[in-house]
Amino acid sequence: IEMDINDLIITISSNFAIKVENTGGTIETDLDAEDCYALVDEIHFTNIIYNLMDNALKYSKGPLTLHIRTWNEKENLLISIEDNGIGIKKSDQKRIFDKFYRVSTGNLHNVKGFGLGLAYVKKVVTDHKGTIRVESEVNKGTKFIISIPLKK
Repeated sequence: IEMDINDLIITISSNFAIKVENTGGTIETDLDAEDCYALVDEIHFTNIIYNLMDNALKYSKGPLTLHIRTWNEKENLLISIEDNGIGIKKSDQKRIFDKFYRVSTGNLHNVKGFGLGLAYVKKVVTDHKGTIRVESEVNKGTKFIISIPLKK
């Protein structure tokens, strides 16, 4: 269905804020996309945004600062989810979207999961004819950038 992605992000962020604030963190949103309607599957799309936020929380070291932005570029709507977490090594970045691939986090055995999260995220984004990429620096944080075509 056609959805206002800015509104969707506001809803997800406010639901997720409690989790983040419980750990002393904050969520900032800059919803700059003026053209913010896209054809998305509401449930799957909500899941992937939530999943990326949840990963940011799981892999944070101390209070999480989560920064979510939307903006337009050409015929696309872009969403970025950026954190100040542990980051992802260059050598792992190519593989994080593979099924069952899990970044070794040393002694962080508190992070549970099956390594399916980002494979699912990538599949949903691809099913929406979009792209997702990651920019990350170890000990600085990670930014996921999703681009989906605007509704024509």
